[in-house]
Amino acid sequence: MAKKGEHNYSATVVWTGNSGEGTKNYRAFSRDHEISCGEKPIIAGSADPAFLGDSSRYNPEELLLSSLSACHMLWYLHLCADAGITVSSYEDNAEGRMIETKSGGGCFDEVILKPIVSIGEEDDSELAQSLHKKAHSLCFIANSVNFEVACEPEIRCGN
Repeated sequence: MAKKGEHNYSATVVWTGNSGEGTKNYRAFSRDHEISCGEKPIIAGSADPAFLGDSSRYNPEELLLSSLSACHMLWYLHLCADAGITVSSYEDNAEGRMIETKSGGGCFDEVILKPIVSIGEEDDSELAQSLHKKAHSLCFIANSVNFEVACEPEIRCGN
């Protein structure tokens, strides 16, 4: 049982890419897998196509980027609601960069969130802008990574 203020999560990842030869060699298997969390719909995953993955499936790098973007958005919407700012639309075209290392691994070295937010004409656009900084400081996912997550928001009034 979780302690107060503690939240536990679980996910199941099942490799579905055995074409009959297992991992006999690097090119003998598919990187396809399925991600599930309880009874929610299954997410079809694979590796990035650069690593022999299926481009029609989500890869871990895209899911990390999406998690950062979604967490920031959810905090931002919460803060705007608390501040009396009416957000009518929010879209983020986030970008991230992963660098391969000499050892064959890799790591993200930056992510840039680029939210475009529409607020009411009477709302305080400066406050709306500043709430992105607060959302970033509260974001569970951004606080869990070891690389820079920048935010370049655009606020549109009266849309």
